[in-house]
Amino acid sequence: MSVANQRPEAPTAIRTDLGAIFVSLELSHSKWLITSLQPGSEKMSKHVVAAGNVAGLLDRFAELRRKGEARTGRCYPIIVIQEAGLDGFWIHRVLQAEGIESHVVDAASIATSRRRRRAKTDGIDGEALVRALLAYKRGEPRVCAMVRAPTPEEEDRRRISRERKTLTNERISHVNRVKGLLFAQGVSGYEPLRRDRRKRLEELMTGDGLEQIKAVEAERDAMLAAEQLTSPAPTMLLNLKGIGPEFAVVLWSEGLSRHFDNRRQVAAYAGLAPTPWQSGSVDYDQGISKAGNPRLRTTLIQTAWLWLRHQPRSALTLWFKDRVKQNSGRLKKTTIIALARKLLVALWKYVNAGVVIEGAVMKTA
Repeated sequence: MSVANQRPEAPTAIRTDLGAIFVSLELSHSKWLITSLQPGSEKMSKHVVAAGNVAGLLDRFAELRRKGEARTGRCYPIIVIQEAGLDGFWIHRVLQAEGIESHVVDAASIATSRRRRRAKTDGIDGEALVRALLAYKRGEPRVCAMVRAPTPEEEDRRRISRERKTLTNERISHVNRVKGLLFAQGVSGYEPLRRDRRKRLEELMTGDGLEQIKAVEAERDAMLAAEQLTSPAPTMLLNLKGIGPEFAVVLWSEGLSRHFDNRRQVAAYAGLAPTPWQSGSVDYDQGISKAGNPRLRTTLIQTAWLWLRHQPRSALTLWFKDRVKQNSGRLKKTTIIALARKLLVALWKYVNAGVVIEGAVMKTA
């Protein structure tokens, strides 16, 4: 007995005879993606309006109604679906006030592909929402879970308890942080929540006997004055606009007081030297080595940002702005590292050979 070849059935077309225009909203901070399916059509259309543009959204709905009426001669209602998320329920309430049937769905309840690596875009998600809405209106069980939108009064009541919980957690974090900072300085038994906390804080003594940051700064200034008696370099650094006592001490004591033979050694000591990777035809830069003095490197990067502010007409600042402009305003963080390396070399030449940095402005007396 011959057996006829069984051809697989063609995929079932989307059922669009439910007498409505089905619309999904994919909401983001910058735009809203509107995906719609007209009665009698199997192709979904997509339009974008700016985020928060409710008037534009309603105009698009009116346009969908006009197109549906022009093609079928009937005026269809609009049914909208959106995921519960950061925008809350205000859009849902606006649509209901306009007489539009609106649904908010729990995104986790919608079936998705079980592939390990699946494609995901706003367009794909918008179409999936429309299909979920169609299945929901057909009465298919467990196709998705719609969220019951709370009233504004219910949201306010819920927000009070949530806000208190958030503030309580923040207070615990701050208290633990204060205790940890004090314990690291040899201070224990301090309770930040006590009413006399401010008075007790003034009476505290750290393990090494320093009472306040001002005492440390006084020692720093004394050390800086002593260094100025033996070398003009700290004074030269302080004369540059944008470099204060703290940065001058770190730049001099952590790096510039040492002897270097060339600029490569200077950059390598600060961990600002490039790290190439070359193997066969592969040749690229892995970024800075970070193998040098971390305190000097951090201070240099901070100094580089201040240099841009206080030395706007120096050659180094103009180089930075030109390089950033070539990259269309991008890669500022990468370029600031390069500026920090150039600035370190320029300061090294300045304090050791007296080479004035081109375009640099000195502090007024």
